[in-house]
Amino acid sequence: MASSTSAGGMRRTPRQGRSQERVNRILNVAEELFIAEGYTATTTNTIATRAQVPIGSLYQFFPDKAAILQALARRYTEKLHQALLEFHQQENLELPLPLYVEQMIEVTNRFFTTHPGYHAIFMEVQGTMPELGEIEATADTQLIQEFTRSIAQRNPALTREDCEAIAFVLVKTIGTLLWLALSQEGGFRDRLVAETKKLALGYLQTYFTPLRR
Repeated sequence: MASSTSAGGMRRTPRQGRSQERVNRILNVAEELFIAEGYTATTTNTIATRAQVPIGSLYQFFPDKAAILQALARRYTEKLHQALLEFHQQENLELPLPLYVEQMIEVTNRFFTTHPGYHAIFMEVQGTMPELGEIEATADTQLIQEFTRSIAQRNPALTREDCEAIAFVLVKTIGTLLWLALSQEGGFRDRLVAETKKLALGYLQTYFTPLRR
């Protein structure tokens, strides 16, 4: 079965509305079970039963449980990318830098807090499934490209190389710190989010001074 997971994710992509709805139901149920029972303890039979789909239908789309997890990972990263894409509209790019940083990190942090499965599921399998690392790396590359464009718009005097380097630092630093904060208790977690905002603002101020207003 190793070849099915190394091929990466779904066996086939749903093309009809009914098929897409079935896939979404499988993913939603799998997410709930992975959070409640754990990835290891959850079986494809349990997912199919809870999703009210024949096990054969599940296997039409997903060769195994790892493929379902990979599909969930892609769904998470696509949602985060979409949230940040929507944030990086022109009116937000023109915000004063402190407000821009505040709201940008809040968008990211809100995604993590409203999708608790993202942390709960992947902490269990972290380091055991190379495909998840590849999905995360691809998602980071997309975010870096988006941040590169927004940084260039905010300060056209910066070189392309500058914008890419700044974007890389922002995506990797903010993503890592907010991810680590998720495993902390409420009060300290909030403190780490606040410290992440200070860190990002101080860093960006070295490139955007005086602040654009």
